[in-house]
Amino acid sequence: MKTVLIIGAGGVSRVVTTKCAMNTQTFGRIVLASRTKSKCDEIAAEIKERLHVSIETASVDADDVPQLVALIQSVKPDLVLNVALPYQDLTIMDACVETGVDYLDTANYEHPDEAKFEYKLQWAKHDAFKARGIMGLLGSGFDPGVTNVFCAYAQQYLFDEIHTIDILDCNAGDHGYPFATNFNPEINLREVSSKGRYWEAGKWIETEPMAIKMVWDYPEVGPKDSYLLYHEELESLVQNIKGLKRIRFFMTFGQSYLTHMKCLENIGMLGIKEVEHKGMKIVPIEFLKTLLPDPASLGPRTVGMTNIGCVIEGLKDGKPKKVYIYNTCDHQACYRETGAQAVSYTTGVPAMIGAKLILEGKWKGAGVFNMEQFDAKPFMDELNAQGLPWKLIEMKPGESYEVD
Repeated sequence: MKTVLIIGAGGVSRVVTTKCAMNTQTFGRIVLASRTKSKCDEIAAEIKERLHVSIETASVDADDVPQLVALIQSVKPDLVLNVALPYQDLTIMDACVETGVDYLDTANYEHPDEAKFEYKLQWAKHDAFKARGIMGLLGSGFDPGVTNVFCAYAQQYLFDEIHTIDILDCNAGDHGYPFATNFNPEINLREVSSKGRYWEAGKWIETEPMAIKMVWDYPEVGPKDSYLLYHEELESLVQNIKGLKRIRFFMTFGQSYLTHMKCLENIGMLGIKEVEHKGMKIVPIEFLKTLLPDPASLGPRTVGMTNIGCVIEGLKDGKPKKVYIYNTCDHQACYRETGAQAVSYTTGVPAMIGAKLILEGKWKGAGVFNMEQFDAKPFMDELNAQGLPWKLIEMKPGESYEVD
């Protein structure tokens, strides 16, 4: 049995910690740490009551490498599982290199002062991880994460050549608020308001935010407006899925969300640069975050389903082939199991699975890796066992779930 140090205490952390506690044959000791220890204590108390598993807690500033190093040296974990803010990926990775401990996160590094999402600075740490003989696994959430594994599974077991991939993310949940975000508002709004981007014929093509829309008939959900965004898994899949000719990412948004977001954007509330207010410096989007509902509070009131998957087309045995691999998740079922809604659940469960595979030696390597660089089957098997069962539909080449 291994020791895992989990850093972060939001909705995803609640799911990760709960699912680790449900797999004590692998996670023998669980330590949960964040800047606000009381949040960790609350999660630990709920898990103790529900599962009768003890979780240790600690306080740490994830922006401070010496603090992180001291905590890691004290806990002596086999793996550090990072579900803190994406801004903190680099400091936590540096602390893992200094202490010689494996690392896992769920989202790529984001620059605090600019809406820029890329793996560049994390990939640059590959040699340092390799020299220490430790493993860094990037993006073990759902998208990125499970979507990468779906693509890897298709490449390794279903196709001889993959030509096109569309990643489709639908959240049809209803929380009852006029406007709220299902994960960190600052991260969510920066992502959605940024320019779109997709890869085709060997180059990146940039679009205006939300400029490309289709209506997709999601199984078990129904038709939903879906908008092209840039999403980080595209960056690594372009490098690791051989023969790829095009890859895109679409996410669903309701009209109320889009109207609110456009109004906020028009009055400057999505700004990420400091402005002066009554003699103080504030960042508009950080101020907005304090006014919006805490995503961790949405669990008891969110109803409906999510559907996230990949439509993949290519060749098998010289013949055209097309598949749709996806998962559906019920918000209230997730809340009953873990105390969090499905957006947190679909991120937290894959984080636990990635950690489990590393600790059990099923995924291993020295350096920094993305999900699709490993054998997909052990992860796909764990999805079925851990609460995120997947489905595969064989489609006719040229067939689509897009509707007028």
